[in-house]
Amino acid sequence: MAPISTEYKEPSYGNWRVPRSAGLANLGAIGTAMVFAGLLAGIVSFALWGLFAGLGVLAFAGVSTLLLTVKDKHGQSIVDRLGTRMAFKVSRSSGTNLYRSGPLGVTEWGMYQLPGLAAKSTLYEFADSYKRPFALLHVPTTGHFTVIFSTEPDGASLVDPEQVDAWVANWGGWLASLADEAGLDAAAVTVETAPDSGYRLRNEVMMTIDPAAPVFAKDMLHEVVDTYPEGSATVRAWVSLTFNSAVRSGAKKRTPEDVARDLASRIPGLSARLQSTGAGIARPMSAQELCEVVRIAYDPPAALIIDEAHAAGSPVSLTWGEVGPTATQASWDDYRHDSAYSVSWTMTGAPRGSVNSSVLSRLLAPHGDIDRKRVSLLYRPMDSARAAAVVERDQNNANVRITSGTRPSARALVDARSAAQTAQEEAQGAGLVNFGLVVTATVTARERLSDAIAAVEQTSGTARVLLRRAYGAQDTAFAASLPLGLVLPRHSMVPSEIRDAL
Repeated sequence: MAPISTEYKEPSYGNWRVPRSAGLANLGAIGTAMVFAGLLAGIVSFALWGLFAGLGVLAFAGVSTLLLTVKDKHGQSIVDRLGTRMAFKVSRSSGTNLYRSGPLGVTEWGMYQLPGLAAKSTLYEFADSYKRPFALLHVPTTGHFTVIFSTEPDGASLVDPEQVDAWVANWGGWLASLADEAGLDAAAVTVETAPDSGYRLRNEVMMTIDPAAPVFAKDMLHEVVDTYPEGSATVRAWVSLTFNSAVRSGAKKRTPEDVARDLASRIPGLSARLQSTGAGIARPMSAQELCEVVRIAYDPPAALIIDEAHAAGSPVSLTWGEVGPTATQASWDDYRHDSAYSVSWTMTGAPRGSVNSSVLSRLLAPHGDIDRKRVSLLYRPMDSARAAAVVERDQNNANVRITSGTRPSARALVDARSAAQTAQEEAQGAGLVNFGLVVTATVTARERLSDAIAAVEQTSGTARVLLRRAYGAQDTAFAASLPLGLVLPRHSMVPSEIRDAL
């Protein structure tokens, strides 16, 4: 009889990298071109206007290079930080960091519309091929349509490690398959933790309790209903997929009806494949459910009213023009909206080295110092043709950085090996995905804000992700953490390709 092996080695994951353009030192292609342009201008100044003029031009070019090359641990140069500070000062002086809505607001129609990037969004509701209603959110600014799936994650408690590994593998395959979805621009996963009101538990127990049961049993159930919500939390997760109004570059933009007709037959397949990733039962969200989620995010005490109405069987009727906040104020390092205060962070660095599948567990888990917490993973899949060109160019640039000097640094050598591994995996059929992370912590009292900040920054260390507070853009980061499918690079004034090449 062959011996049974009980040894199990948990797999690790890694090799996340940011493609870099070739250039001198920490400079990209554009930054290197600026350096050579400064040197050429200095030589011309020497020839035309003499020594002092040439030295002045070279000094100006050198200072400009230092402002671009000296970066902090988040990859922010002095120019980036000054630009962010100046943009926020302009916003505050013009009053755009303040928002007022409703009958007493600044909008002429007196609606409670969403602020910021989602202000012009429109919500529709259609039915898929299974006759299930699904919400379709249209953002005309970027020409995007978003469909949101509500999921019931199974969780990893009391689950075999092999099953967790299978979920991770299926999730990677699901992300890779998104590159083949026609018109898909981005995807996002949002996990929200919040205190449990207890109304759903009370409603379930009261509906199923047997009137003929012993008094002791009924008293015990009533005690459970009264005491269980104290200290408990509810965890919800959503998956949003954002599609472009044009199926391909140069094609005619589609109407909401055309997009809904196309997605109606694709939604069942997308939700069915999600179940194999550990997401549990995935179903498309209706317009009313999305309205409730956004309304509660901006005004957390509204969750008690909505849960109580659902427990009582009373229908909640919200429209997209009623889910926005009454008033908001975006400060440099926090965001006040209606009855709550929020702070948001963005990821500036993925984990170095290898990690296991539970690396984000503490960051996602509920925390006693935070009333509501949202962690959103943002994905932008690349099609196979563009992915092949990106990895090949990145590998060539990494090799150039090694051969351009006599003694390449250890980081440059590791970077070249990582680029080669990425190119090899892509050639074997792996997908390429740009991803980011947004974390938002919300409390209902300002004096608790410091505790919430400390809790997030402490748990981010165990997650091995580098988080940076979204200084000067708290309102934008708050909206990005919601399951609205906002594609942030499309809202930026400076394209991401130009910023990466500096």
